[in-house]
Amino acid sequence: MENHQINTGHGKRLASLVREDGTECWDLERISLFYIIAGNEDLYRRRNAIYDFNERCIKTHLRDGSEDFPSGQRSLIKLGFNLFNGYREDCMTPMDLFWNLNNRNTRIAHDAIGLRFSTLGAAILETYV
Repeated sequence: MENHQINTGHGKRLASLVREDGTECWDLERISLFYIIAGNEDLYRRRNAIYDFNERCIKTHLRDGSEDFPSGQRSLIKLGFNLFNGYREDCMTPMDLFWNLNNRNTRIAHDAIGLRFSTLGAAILETYV
């Protein structure tokens, strides 16, 4: 992840999510989820349909169809949920999740995986929070 790039808008949205939630810099599970939400402007606008900031938990409504997200956004949300707490459902292989992502969303997904399994999360928070 040495070549990791985060644009200013993405960084500001990530910082906003972290502040709203009260996330600690060591919470790489939550940071990786927020990284995905912040990286896609549509997901960021609909963040309250994805994550409950009062209860500090994900909203697993994807199965019931009560929220309609395009397939690429749905894949990002599933990945974010999985990175957050191991969430699983049918069609969660890497191929299932990545086949319908455009280049930007593929990069977001790739970087979120790197964040989850590294110490880069703390460095990003130091930069943007």
